[in-house]
Amino acid sequence: MSSPTTVVHNVQQERFEVQQDGHLAELDYRRTGNQIIFTHTGVPNELEGRGIGSTLLKAGLTYARENGLEVVPLCPFVRGYIERKPEYQDLVSKASPGGFA
Repeated sequence: MSSPTTVVHNVQQERFEVQQDGHLAELDYRRTGNQIIFTHTGVPNELEGRGIGSTLLKAGLTYARENGLEVVPLCPFVRGYIERKPEYQDLVSKASPGGFA
């Protein structure tokens, strides 16, 4: 059984990270004013199927909510996740391309 997944917020690199089994999974973002723009989610093949992408995204969305940030989901994984999770749709910037109005 694998150990619990720990997400690290790497502020300098503007990403949330999970290190597991010698591999790095990441959720990249940019901060602009009161927005957090999620640009890329990367989970190596060796870590797929463990829910790591979702774990990274939950950490990123929790950070956005706790800091009063609007989410701009440029990454297709982020956009699809939010589309399936109504509890996060209020975070999406109404000015975001294809926003969840």
